[in-house]
Amino acid sequence: MLTAGDEYPVHQTPEPIAYSGSDRNFYDRYFFNGYSKDGETFFAASFGVYPHINIMDGAVSILKNGKQTSVHLSRPLNMERMDTRVGPLSVEVIKPLSRVRLKLEETEGVSLDLEFTGRAFPIEEPRFTYRQGPRMLIDCTRMTQNGRWQGSLSLDGETVEVSHENWYGTRDRSWGVRPIGAADPQPIIPARFPQFYWIWTPLNFEDRAVFFHVNDDALGAAWNTRAVVAREGATNDELEHMSACKCDVVYTPGTRRAASGTIRIVDEKGGTSTVEMTPLSTFQMKGIGYGHPEWGHGAFRGDQLATMREDFVPADMNWADPTNLHIQAISKAVLTDPDGTQHEGIGSFEQLFMGPHAPSGFKDVLDPAS
Repeated sequence: MLTAGDEYPVHQTPEPIAYSGSDRNFYDRYFFNGYSKDGETFFAASFGVYPHINIMDGAVSILKNGKQTSVHLSRPLNMERMDTRVGPLSVEVIKPLSRVRLKLEETEGVSLDLEFTGRAFPIEEPRFTYRQGPRMLIDCTRMTQNGRWQGSLSLDGETVEVSHENWYGTRDRSWGVRPIGAADPQPIIPARFPQFYWIWTPLNFEDRAVFFHVNDDALGAAWNTRAVVAREGATNDELEHMSACKCDVVYTPGTRRAASGTIRIVDEKGGTSTVEMTPLSTFQMKGIGYGHPEWGHGAFRGDQLATMREDFVPADMNWADPTNLHIQAISKAVLTDPDGTQHEGIGSFEQLFMGPHAPSGFKDVLDPAS
């Protein structure tokens, strides 16, 4: 089947662009977040394309005054991947690798019209390849970029003006294979104990951005990690890739939520920088589909456009509910350079902790920190 995408030199297989290899779980996704520099208002959005199950979906969620409001949307893809609209929600690439427009026309009291401008060239994270026994669970690539937002957002008649001077944020693009839509009914043999330890911290400071992420196994060994410093306006060749990195987490007793985190990164000259992160508020990632029991990514919502609004208070939600494990903690950040110079910033401290993790003292699926 030929589609509009076949006009562009972006093919990755000998087939028309409507087809993406043979893995049923292939996906192609945008993620966005944005926040005022004081941390008072935070939003995030997702937008996913799932060629083999013929679905396109998205969500926008706003956290303000302790309340999180989400709008979820889904429609049949109809095999046309270049039409990046799900009803009133749209993503428009204005300048590749630099500027993107995110728009939601008023839907159940929520709207936004925002343009993202990158602060530096995007970072290519190492390829994520993760198996459960013989079964491939994740095989994807992601690029991440910090930037500034311009425009406005509105919630139940209250409009918030957004400007480059007062708003930071992060966007990413990821594509490849990960679980989407209906779960696979065939169990893995032998049965596997659930384990996933994930930290992702794109942070914004006045003159630079700091990126760190890590996936640890049950023993605490990192199977995927990277730390990068991106100075304002840095090109790809000017991104500063650190030679070593780790994050020490102090947990809130009785939970698996971070009370604080300290990133330690060593540059190529041996200098050590630290970033102290202090969470200010919690954003539930299921508000944009991650782990949502009904509106998860790629979930079948019928053969027509479907929408749904939901409201909740993250502070009132049980951290140990598996659908509540995946969060972004909007966090104050203090960066200390090797020479002792300090910089204040803000960013997201994403967390997903399930199963054993020896350095944290976790031995079961959801045993809390002592």
